[in-house]
Amino acid sequence: MTAETAAAFETDAPNTRPDAATLRRAYLLMRTADEMARLYEENKAVTARYVHATARGHEAIQLAAACFLGPQDYAAPYYRDDAMLLGMGLQPYELMLQLMAKRDDPFSGGRTYYSHPSLRRAGYPTIPHQSSATGMQAIPATGVAHGLKYLESQGIGPLMADPRDQCESGTPLPGLYELLPAKAQDTAPLVVCSIGDGAMTEGEVAEALQMAVLHQLPIIYLVQDNDWGISATSREMRAMDAYEFAAGFKGLHRLQFDGADFLASYAGMQQAAEYVRQRRGPVLVHAKCPLLGHHTSGVRREWYRGDNLAQHTTLDPLPRFHQQLLELGFAEDELQQLAAQARTTVQQDYERALAAPNPDPATFQDHEFAPAAVTEEVGERSPAGADKALMVDAALHAVDDILREFPEALFYGQDVGGELGGVFREAALLAKKYGDARVFNTPIQEAYIVGSTAGMSAVGAKAIVEIQFADYIWPGLNQLVEELSKSCYLSNGQFPVQSLIRVPVGAYGGGGPYHSGSVESTLLTIRGIKVVYPSNAADMKGLLRAAFLDPNPVVLLEHKGLYWSKVAGTEDAKTVEPAAGYVLPLGKAAVAQPADATKLRNGETCVVITYGMGVHWAKTASRQLPGQVEILDLRTLNPLDWEAVQAAVRRHGKALVLTEEPLMNSFAESLAGRIQRHCFQQLDAPIFTLGAANLPAIALNVELEKQMLPNPDKVLAALQELLGY
Repeated sequence: MTAETAAAFETDAPNTRPDAATLRRAYLLMRTADEMARLYEENKAVTARYVHATARGHEAIQLAAACFLGPQDYAAPYYRDDAMLLGMGLQPYELMLQLMAKRDDPFSGGRTYYSHPSLRRAGYPTIPHQSSATGMQAIPATGVAHGLKYLESQGIGPLMADPRDQCESGTPLPGLYELLPAKAQDTAPLVVCSIGDGAMTEGEVAEALQMAVLHQLPIIYLVQDNDWGISATSREMRAMDAYEFAAGFKGLHRLQFDGADFLASYAGMQQAAEYVRQRRGPVLVHAKCPLLGHHTSGVRREWYRGDNLAQHTTLDPLPRFHQQLLELGFAEDELQQLAAQARTTVQQDYERALAAPNPDPATFQDHEFAPAAVTEEVGERSPAGADKALMVDAALHAVDDILREFPEALFYGQDVGGELGGVFREAALLAKKYGDARVFNTPIQEAYIVGSTAGMSAVGAKAIVEIQFADYIWPGLNQLVEELSKSCYLSNGQFPVQSLIRVPVGAYGGGGPYHSGSVESTLLTIRGIKVVYPSNAADMKGLLRAAFLDPNPVVLLEHKGLYWSKVAGTEDAKTVEPAAGYVLPLGKAAVAQPADATKLRNGETCVVITYGMGVHWAKTASRQLPGQVEILDLRTLNPLDWEAVQAAVRRHGKALVLTEEPLMNSFAESLAGRIQRHCFQQLDAPIFTLGAANLPAIALNVELEKQMLPNPDKVLAALQELLGY
């Protein structure tokens, strides 16, 4: 540790060497981790059925970190952190249940890899779900810290585990943190984000560090550097190490020490934890470690390490710690007894895990989503004497109602804070009304905007965020797919992500190639998220509130051309504004326009199945076909109101699926095929589809734009052909 670094980390609390009980337990756990790695290798025919990695070489820094992680804290371990999990109090048996993908795996119920924990259990640090932790975990972990700081600013406590929720035996095992003096345990929460140095080159890590510094968040980035990234060496992967890289983030304090030395690691992690708990800002710890095991069970060290493995073996933390303890007065016999205890525990737990039951195959679909909070329409949709509202104003008022009613709610994104209040004025004056802690601007960081909501949700903060234009959502998709959409399913229901992501979409009036996109088909290939698309002000207000209350990730698509009802034919998007608190359940379609009953009986009708701007194109077109066209407004694309779709198609026998997206391989084509498969016997014509031309972008020139997009005239032509079939 450099003198400059040490001076920067002076804290009010004195640094202390770990007491004998901590040293003893740390040695036992280091031995346990070593025995687990040995057993896994000896039994690789069984243990390598599913890929795994172990902590070998990293045990000292991981156990030292665990010494300062208590029940009030949050952790984001990475896939090599099984020793850290032992230090938190997890049993080898529990880790082995995940290794073998067993039913009682406490993290995922057999759904994800070894050392990919998700845990909300009383007496332990909370470990929100994360993906395979090669850099992507930095944003959700920073979101946890952001959520903690926000809740503290509002005097709200974070979401905690039910005190009745203990480990399998009903008695929490002591983690290393419990051996700290009681006074040292009465502290403010922090977050530890563990990460390999190779993952520090991910762009998303830079987004996380930027926000941690901007908002001075209570987080430690623990970088374990073993000089390898699978088979690539540090010389091939990076121009600088994490400690040098962090110097570019002013306000990010740095520590650097030997991560293979338990005593040095304990002192360094103590300093880092004290600094963060005193709310002096984020810290990056750079700990050098040897890599003594395989990269993973599927990428074996003998394939590529050569002489490097022998060099790393000289840095093995276990014999170093053993020698340090002898020098501190521990007897060799006592250390050997601890080693024997570790060996016995690991062997017994392995045999027990082998005999544990596998998951019930019938449960494979459980926990795609957490149960919806809103299941029926509630409130006044058309209050007496209420004025009509623009769709953009209905959205603004819905967010205003939420912020007023739910102190745990906050709203952020590019340009939504400050004076502007959104480029469409969809957040006008909210920052002035609720303060910069609740409504604020972010950097141009779509990945952080999306991914941070997973961390926010884990602590009980409820984020509404905005992607400024649909065309800019792509950098956020990695977080949406890997961190948000899979969280509920892979954590076996422990960590659904409550996240409302607002996305202005759609083309009109020369918006051009980067302000006109429609992205619903891409989003609908992502399982585990909900996609909502209102077509009018009343639906906007009710669906936005339902999306906020839903415990799952919801993307709310808002057509810019409907915001102000200025586009010809969109006058009906402006409606009487529902009362505050009005809510519509997701997954319920609505008949936006019924067909004439007589013409329906005579077989002279059809149905247009659509959403968003398509509702208004269909209304305009159908004026030339009075009484012959029903319009079914889907309102929510996932979950889809399939019952309403089937009922409408069977009523009429003829259907047009209408979208603004390019048609080829779209949601509309998929829905048409599904209808054809399930309603074939009731059809009097093929399912018609209409969408935009199959081109990669919307052209800027308005005449070119018109040629590409559907419009009422094109819809009318399709309807006339369909009705005449």
